Amino acid sequence: MPKTFIYRQGYLLIHLLVFFGLLLLLCQPLAWDMQLPTAFWVKQSILFCLWIGLYYLNVQFLVPQLLFRNRAGWFIAAIFASFILLLSLSTLVDSWLDVHRLFHQAKSFGATEEVPANQLHPPHPIVTLSTLLLLGISTTISVVQKWQKDEAIRQRLEKQKVSTELSFLKAQINPHFFFNTLHSIYALTMINVDSAREALHTLSRMMRYVLYETQTGTTLLSKEIEFMQDYLNLMRLRLTEKVTVTFDKPSSLQDLQVAPMLFLPFVENAFKHGVSALVPSSIYIGIHQQGKKLELEVRNSLLPEKRVVLEESSGIGLANTCRRLDLLYPGEYALDVTEKTPENEYKVHLTLNLA
Repeated sequence: MPKTFIYRQGYLLIHLLVFFGLLLLLCQPLAWDMQLPTAFWVKQSILFCLWIGLYYLNVQFLVPQLLFRNRAGWFIAAIFASFILLLSLSTLVDSWLDVHRLFHQAKSFGATEEVPANQLHPPHPIVTLSTLLLLGISTTISVVQKWQKDEAIRQRLEKQKVSTELSFLKAQINPHFFFNTLHSIYALTMINVDSAREALHTLSRMMRYVLYETQTGTTLLSKEIEFMQDYLNLMRLRLTEKVTVTFDKPSSLQDLQVAPMLFLPFVENAFKHGVSALVPSSIYIGIHQQGKKLELEVRNSLLPEKRVVLEESSGIGLANTCRRLDLLYPGEYALDVTEKTPENEYKVHLTLNLA
C-alpha cells in the first residue's frame, strides 16, 4: 500500500509538471514588448484545454485500449488522427477569433495595413512540436506506469509462489523427521523401556518446538541449537558404545534469526549413513559463528556397507533443505559436500550469512 501511494503521488506530480510546462509555453508571449489582443489569450486557453484533453485521451484510452492490447497499427492511426484533429481545431479557432489579423495589428502598433479577416493559416511550428512532444510524453508515462504495475504484480506472485513452496517443503520435512524419530523409538521399546520413555519425553519437547516456535518462518539460533541437542540426545539412546557423537557448539552465541529445522536433515543424514553396530564409527557436528556468518560442519564415518550420495541416498530431507536454502538465502550460502575425505569421512560444510 505505501509503495502504491508513492507511485500515485509520483505520477500525479509528473502530470502537474507536464501541464505546468504547457502553461509556461502558452504564457511566453507575456514577455513580449507589445499589447496582445484578448482574442489571443482566449485562443491560448482553448489550446491549453485541447492539449489536456489530448493528453488524457491518450493516457486513458488510446494507450491502454490499443497499444497494450497489441493493436499497434490502430494506435498509430489513432495518434495520427488525434494529432491532425487538434491542429485543425487550433487553426479553426484562430480563424474564428480572427487571431492572426488582431495579432498583426498589435505587432504593427495599430497600422492600417489591410489583412484579410478570418483567414485560415497553418498551425504555428511551436504548436505542432508541442503537440508531438505531448503525445510522446503521455505515451511514455503510460508505458512506464504499466511496466511498473506489471513488475509489482510479478514480484507479488513470485513472493506468493516462494511462500507456497516453502510451506510445502516445510510440511514435507516435519512428517519426514517425525516418521524417522518414531521409528527409532519403536525400535528402542524392544530394547529398553525406560530409555523409550525418556525418548518420548524428549520427542514431545521437540514437537512443541516444531508446532509453536517455527510458525513465523524464522526462529532464534539458540532455540535451533537446543532442538538439535534434543535430537542428538534422542539418537544417543539407541546407539552402542562403538559410536562416538561429538557436538561442538559456540560458547558465546549471537542470537540471530534463522530458518527453523534447516540443519537437521544434514544431521539426520549422518546418523542414517554413518552409524554401525559392528564397527567403530563417529559423527561430528560443529556449529561456529563469526558475527553474522554461521558455519555448520557435519562429518560421519564412511562404512564399507553404505555409500552416501547427497542427490541419491539422502531422501526427501536433504533435497528439500537444499531447495529451502535456494529460496531463503539466495546468494548468501555456500554448501560444500565431500563424499570421501582423506580421513575416510563424508563431510558437509555449510556457510550461511544471516541478515
